[in-house]
Amino acid sequence: MSRSVEGVANWMHLFRWIVKLIRDEYGVDEKILVRTAILESDCGLSIEQVEEVLDIIADSFDIRFPEGTLNEVVKLEELCMLAAWLKGLFKRPDFLSDGYGEACRSLNATAA
Repeated sequence: MSRSVEGVANWMHLFRWIVKLIRDEYGVDEKILVRTAILESDCGLSIEQVEEVLDIIADSFDIRFPEGTLNEVVKLEELCMLAAWLKGLFKRPDFLSDGYGEACRSLNATAA
């Protein structure tokens, strides 16, 4: 399930990578895949599909999402910022709860 991450050097590259993933895998129009898009209602993804996206990102970038990720991440931008932080490409997002942030750090050495 892992995909090439060649060329992903910052959080904006990662955002674009995730947009392409959702576009190609689930047929979502790129016009819908904007930063503020809500993964389920705006993008039309089911919970299972969002979980699949998380699995693909985790496998491809060698990161781990803790339990409760779907309670913390609602928008496309939030998913991208979280994944970028876990990979060490971005600062810790402000929207994360303290407990969840600590769980992320415990699973991902690159999350500073």
